[in-house]
Amino acid sequence: VQLQASGGGLVQAGGSLRLSCAVSGSDGPFSAMGWYRQAPGKQRELVAWVSGGQTNYAESVKGRFTISRDNLKNTLYLQINILKPEDTAVYYCNVHRGWDNYWGQGTQVTVSS
Repeated sequence: VQLQASGGGLVQAGGSLRLSCAVSGSDGPFSAMGWYRQAPGKQRELVAWVSGGQTNYAESVKGRFTISRDNLKNTLYLQINILKPEDTAVYYCNVHRGWDNYWGQGTQVTVSS
């Protein structure tokens, strides 16, 4: 299974971005799919995930982040609105199925104030 994340960039505070994660090489559905982020000097944190048809968000991003997926395109998305400087991080997509856990390479999001 391979994950290819894209869509990051440099944006001003208040702007928006849509991150994409193309998933390939899978022969079945995943139990959960999500997005993590890791800011400099901080631990990686889970910000949004979808499992069993339900979406969930970290408190810090609720109302601004929207996770979605296109099953036909095998792609996971993260729409990020009202960007804040504290959203600056490398964003990683993740999927898992049972004990198997897969990561994308990360895409950098930088928000200027």
